[in-house]
Amino acid sequence: MPCPPQSDQLVFFVNGRKVKCPLWHLFLDHPLPVRLTGTKYACGRGGCGACTVMVSKNDPVFKKIRHFSVTACLVPICSLYGAAVTTVEGIGSIKTRLHPVQERIAKSHGTQCGFCTPGMVMSMYTLLRNHPQPSEEQLMEALGGKSDTEKVHHPRGQMGTVFLAAPHPAQHRPSPPQAPASVICTKLFAKEEFQPLDPTQELVFPPELLRMAENPEKRTLTFYGERVTWISPGTLKDLLELKVKHPEAPLILGNTSLGPAMKSEGRFHPILLSPARISELTRVTETSEGLTIGAGCSLAQMKDVLAERISKLPEEKTQTYRALLKHLKSLAGPQIRNMASLGGHIISRHSYSDLNPILAVGSATLNLTSAEGTRQIPLNEYFLAGLASADLKPEEILESVHIPHSRKWEFVSAFRQAQCQQNALPHVNASMRVLFKEGTDSVEHLSIAYGGVGAATVSAHKRWDELMLDEACRLLLDEVSLPGSAPGGRVEFKRTLVVSFLFKFYLEVLQELKKLVKLVSDSRRHPDISDRFLSALEDFPVAIPQGVQTYQSVDPHQPPRDPVGRPIMHLSGLKHATGEAIFCDDIPVVDKELFMVLVTSSRAHAKIISIDFSEALKLPGVLDVVTAEDVPGTNGAEDDKLLAVDEVLCVGQVICAVVAETDVQAKRAVEMIKITYEDLEPAIFTIQDAVKHNSFLCPEKKLEQGNIEEAFEKVDQIVEGEVHVGGQEHFYMETQRVLVIPKTEDKELDIFVSTQDPAHVQKTVSSTLNIPINRITCHVKRVGGGFGGKVGRPAALGAIAAVGAIKTGRPIRLVLDREDDMLITGGRHPLFGKYKVGFMNSGRIKALDIECYINGGCTLDDSELVTEFLILKLENAYKIRNLRFRGRACMTNLPSNTAFRGFGFPQGTLVTESCITAVAAKCGLLPEKIREKNMYKTVDKTIYKQAFSPETLIRCWNECLDKSSFHSRRIQVEEFNKKNYWKKKGISIIPMKFSVGFAATSYHQAAALVHIYTDGSVLVTHGGNELGQGIHTKMLQVASRELKIPMSYMHICETSTATVPNTIATAASIGADVNGRAVQNACQILLKRLEPIIKKNPEGTWEDWVSLKVSLSSLRGYKAFMDWDRGEGDPFPYYVYGAACSEVEIDCLTGAHKKIRTDIVMDACCSLNPAIDIGQIEGSFIQGMGLYTTEELKYSPEGVLYSRSPDEYKIPTITDVPEEFNVSLLPSSQTPLTIYSSKGLGESGMFLGSSVFFAIADAVAAVRTERDIAENFIVQSPATPEWVRMACADRFTDMVWNYCLFS
Repeated sequence: MPCPPQSDQLVFFVNGRKVKCPLWHLFLDHPLPVRLTGTKYACGRGGCGACTVMVSKNDPVFKKIRHFSVTACLVPICSLYGAAVTTVEGIGSIKTRLHPVQERIAKSHGTQCGFCTPGMVMSMYTLLRNHPQPSEEQLMEALGGKSDTEKVHHPRGQMGTVFLAAPHPAQHRPSPPQAPASVICTKLFAKEEFQPLDPTQELVFPPELLRMAENPEKRTLTFYGERVTWISPGTLKDLLELKVKHPEAPLILGNTSLGPAMKSEGRFHPILLSPARISELTRVTETSEGLTIGAGCSLAQMKDVLAERISKLPEEKTQTYRALLKHLKSLAGPQIRNMASLGGHIISRHSYSDLNPILAVGSATLNLTSAEGTRQIPLNEYFLAGLASADLKPEEILESVHIPHSRKWEFVSAFRQAQCQQNALPHVNASMRVLFKEGTDSVEHLSIAYGGVGAATVSAHKRWDELMLDEACRLLLDEVSLPGSAPGGRVEFKRTLVVSFLFKFYLEVLQELKKLVKLVSDSRRHPDISDRFLSALEDFPVAIPQGVQTYQSVDPHQPPRDPVGRPIMHLSGLKHATGEAIFCDDIPVVDKELFMVLVTSSRAHAKIISIDFSEALKLPGVLDVVTAEDVPGTNGAEDDKLLAVDEVLCVGQVICAVVAETDVQAKRAVEMIKITYEDLEPAIFTIQDAVKHNSFLCPEKKLEQGNIEEAFEKVDQIVEGEVHVGGQEHFYMETQRVLVIPKTEDKELDIFVSTQDPAHVQKTVSSTLNIPINRITCHVKRVGGGFGGKVGRPAALGAIAAVGAIKTGRPIRLVLDREDDMLITGGRHPLFGKYKVGFMNSGRIKALDIECYINGGCTLDDSELVTEFLILKLENAYKIRNLRFRGRACMTNLPSNTAFRGFGFPQGTLVTESCITAVAAKCGLLPEKIREKNMYKTVDKTIYKQAFSPETLIRCWNECLDKSSFHSRRIQVEEFNKKNYWKKKGISIIPMKFSVGFAATSYHQAAALVHIYTDGSVLVTHGGNELGQGIHTKMLQVASRELKIPMSYMHICETSTATVPNTIATAASIGADVNGRAVQNACQILLKRLEPIIKKNPEGTWEDWVSLKVSLSSLRGYKAFMDWDRGEGDPFPYYVYGAACSEVEIDCLTGAHKKIRTDIVMDACCSLNPAIDIGQIEGSFIQGMGLYTTEELKYSPEGVLYSRSPDEYKIPTITDVPEEFNVSLLPSSQTPLTIYSSKGLGESGMFLGSSVFFAIADAVAAVRTERDIAENFIVQSPATPEWVRMACADRFTDMVWNYCLFS
């Protein structure tokens, strides 16, 4: 390969050290040339925040150093010229000194899997560099750019609050329960032990960069990459000349728009122009007419400028600025706002732009410049539509934007509605401006702009009244057209938002007019706003979650060295916070290592006619393409091939894999492979289509008790209904990844893999390569989240990578990008349920018939097991004498769905609880009364004839009622709803009986290997995998108690199939149970062996007693079975009981909701580690809340997953956590079966997230009752803003439906 021309020197620093960067092969997608693994690559689009680092630059205008957080995955290396980058390694280390941020996040239990903890640390660190005592608003803004299914729980909010300035005295803080200190504890960590924040100890900005900033280089700098040339002019004149020379070259500043397009859409630009060093583009000037902001200013800088101007100018002049500031606070996350430029945001003209509609109605002017001169164009609907006559010429650039002051009698507002409150692209956004004739309510001009749906302008001398509103709504529906194929769909919802936003604006302006116009006797001239309507004017605020966690303290007689039952920090917590915890892809590059990228099907159901990879093999660095023909052993199962043969069954099915020297070369080669298909019929995507085509994966599963037909004949009422539950993406932060290293002899392989089941990976690779299992060793150090998605899938990916390693004789690294991971791996099964319930007028249910269908995808995978578990668990907490449960797994042409936290329980039990709600509505009773009336009351048997006592279930229910003050709050909710028409509250309490484990004894076996070395140190190995749930921490707590030595003497290295063979998957909440028993048993036997030595020397030390090495492997487990032919068995070792109460408030005009409070009471018996267990409860609850409210999978008509990035798929962030979030572990609970009477809590909290769903449904029901709408409406999860808004039918939804009917 010819070497490109000589580049200029790229000067930047990382963690205080100057970096020398060989640019000819380093650009954009490559890591920095320093081996720092703390910064994690998770989504590649800047949407999750896992890769957050701090960038510091000297600002010569303000004479200060600017520190700002950015997402490293979008930062072009060339853009770092003159900058200092600080990563998590640069602020502290366990080897040297921890930074207070790192210490706090670890010791306050703010980490679980730890994969994205460095990103959270750097977000907090950057905030503190700028604001050593931040406000709550600043803290929430800093944390709001992070998405993390595992760790969005309360301790993280607590961690942040230790840095806050004193809170406002009036702010509500929940009080801990009053109880004897010896019984109940609320302290999970000791704040007084934290080291203080000392700003003087931070890294100094490099003097060399200071000198460069004071004497800036004016000449043009050029950096040559392998395929791209980066040109950075030093003056505006040079930039304009370059634009003439390269008119097609884009300008790049933040890379937040161009970067994702280049990565996911394959856009390529051979020349990029960077105007970052041109001071004219960052100038801000103010005149009496308005504000002019340089196009190169970041959105964060723009936000600061607007806030400063608003604080100094009269309110009447800042209407447009206030609207812009409102949207800037929720636009993306802080990292993106720090990077994205105002000019880039405007020029991109994204349909979802939050700022362009405001600038359009605010009469903003774009100041353009070129080598020929300057000109101005209006930012209006013609510019936004991209009309050539209103656009930039190829040689022009946008220099600045002029935003005029607003005037008296002019009002500007902005609105947006997205899937969630923060860091989400809007479904619809809008800006509205009205100008009145001075001193009157006569409209001179009304202009409205909608992001993504169009614009409308009304010029008419009309009164600001209901007649004007109705006419404007009709005009909007005519002018702002939305075709049925509009991007993102949701057409009726978007149309409803269009007119709902106008109504909100009408009320806002009416309220302001009353302050300016004297009221006259004619009430029609200035209509009053009913007090019940005023809440429509209020946006939901963002607040730091607060709460109390309570648990039973250990017995006061327990020895201090015994860690069981104490809130011990996660073993890897400090390493998570410093970035020193090593994950699979952090393993250094191995000699001769190759990179593999998968080639997947673009068709849902088709015959493969041909595969042509000849062009791909010609590319530099490409070594080979692995196909099914290269598999020496078994290519998967007959109906589930590792690599497709002749036919594909879904979009995303793996066909072959490219092997190349680098990931960039491999990805480039994938684009060159040509596959010819012949489509096959039918292509089935939905459950309804599968039922129609009789397309099922396995036989029906059925359980029945009593005489259901006879019972239906004797009841007072019968209700039938349907429930739809959407699927869910695992969205573990660490995508699927594996490193396969072939050894030089005996066909041995070392496999480093992110999996919940290394033994399954080992067996699958063995059968694929046709070599004995004993030649393959799988290593799992830790996993960056799993949730069931890393039980089966890693085996297939590991096998494909192993085929590549054997074929090439070289190590293979396979790391899935987020989009590929979401496309290929499947997730939670969507469910369609039909129920028929018979009951008495008192609410007592006599008969229940439920039929469930789940969408299994194209192969069986775990769908049969999920169907079985769903049926076994459908009854939840209720004793109903006559039951019939049936379940089928549908075969469709979508990627196979698989195991997911809760394993069918969260979907199926939503059907059961929906039955309860329907019965309550028919009886005119409250749902909680129906739940109480039908709950198990005494020792009884389940539908599958397993005996159990509901005493603990009833205790959880009663304690939750009490701790949440449920009954008094129910009255308060009803009072609120009477007083408010456009906002409604809902409250719900849900019981839970969750069965733990698998329905087979073989899945409940575990082994442990414990070594005691001659120096007294102990090495513990067991069959469980560290997924973030703290299993290694708990195992050392067990070993510490049994061996009666401190945890500091002990170590767990990794999970390896070479040390503990034939392990089961770490899943079903039993990991700590079964492995804990094995560790306990091994330690007890070892201690028994040491007894003679101890008796001879009772005064000796531990080191004296263990002068001889001893070790032991032990196997322990539970018994479980289920006979499906007889419909009975003891399939589960035990149950976890719980209850959750949630209260929400909904906005009937937009469908948005606010989570006010959640109280959870969970039966943990005697927790091994209350801090870890409470974190698991909180994390699973939040993940369940995401399932039921925001996480929505969208497919094209051709079966292509649309929602495969954090832009389109919204998991909860910290702003989605209930404002008050309380968790209590039920005290004084015992179970003799488990290790130290503890219980597995990894999954059970998932379903309790449905309390939020039913609280939303409760609020919607209040709306429909008040408006006298038919009480029956289809229960659909998730309860997205679309579902909520359209269920709250009103004059505006009627207007839209009528428009649809007659247009």
